[in-house]
Amino acid sequence: MGEFVNLTVSDGVGTIRLDRPKMNALNVQVQEEIRAAALEATASDEVRAVVIYGGERVFAAGADIKEMADMSYADMAKRSGPLQSSLSAVAEIPKPTVAAITGYALGGGCELALCTDYRIAAEDAKLGQPEILLGIIPGAGGTQRLSRLIGPSKAKDLIYSGRFVDAAESLAIGLVDKVVPAASVYAEAVAWASQFSRGAAMALRAAKQSIDSGLGVDLTTGLEIERQQFAALFATEDRAIGMKSFVENGPGKAEFKGI
Repeated sequence: MGEFVNLTVSDGVGTIRLDRPKMNALNVQVQEEIRAAALEATASDEVRAVVIYGGERVFAAGADIKEMADMSYADMAKRSGPLQSSLSAVAEIPKPTVAAITGYALGGGCELALCTDYRIAAEDAKLGQPEILLGIIPGAGGTQRLSRLIGPSKAKDLIYSGRFVDAAESLAIGLVDKVVPAASVYAEAVAWASQFSRGAAMALRAAKQSIDSGLGVDLTTGLEIERQQFAALFATEDRAIGMKSFVENGPGKAEFKGI
């Protein structure tokens, strides 16, 4: 349990909760506590899917600018690697992940949301990468993950301008996947994650790794990644359970063990 970030688990769904008033600014301590929570969620067999949540008021309004303002080039040259890797620890959770976005998800907060597989936003949410307005660029994955998600032209528009994007536009450009009333965001995220709490954990892991790894390589290499992951699943107990259940009872009735 961190001071500002903690992981709780209920019915197979882990919630990584940010709680640093007032705006969940991602200072160095928060970054490292996010890393620790992500590693804990990765290691725990109890956690089958993960929700990233900043509370009812705000997801995360970005990096702690007061902390960054006095940093030199030498300081940031040392810190930029751990900054990136702390959020990448969320992207590397080998389980389904969803961001429950309320209020603002800006700068590092938007980059944190980009690390998840799926994003659910409140109707009044605002997202963006406003770093350019500070004379810098996104440094925790924004230039890379955003362009892969919504395409380079739209990513450049957001990053060059630093403008905030409302929920409707975010949905239209694919920055978020679902928009719901603010009061429903966390419940909707838990419901999405709960689909996988009794799923075939090794198959879900293989699917995520195949998709994410394949995005960075050519098609031939991506197909080979898929082939290896597909074949490896024939060594799992869940594969035998799933196929036996399908033959005997039809689709969607298997009771998987997660192994």
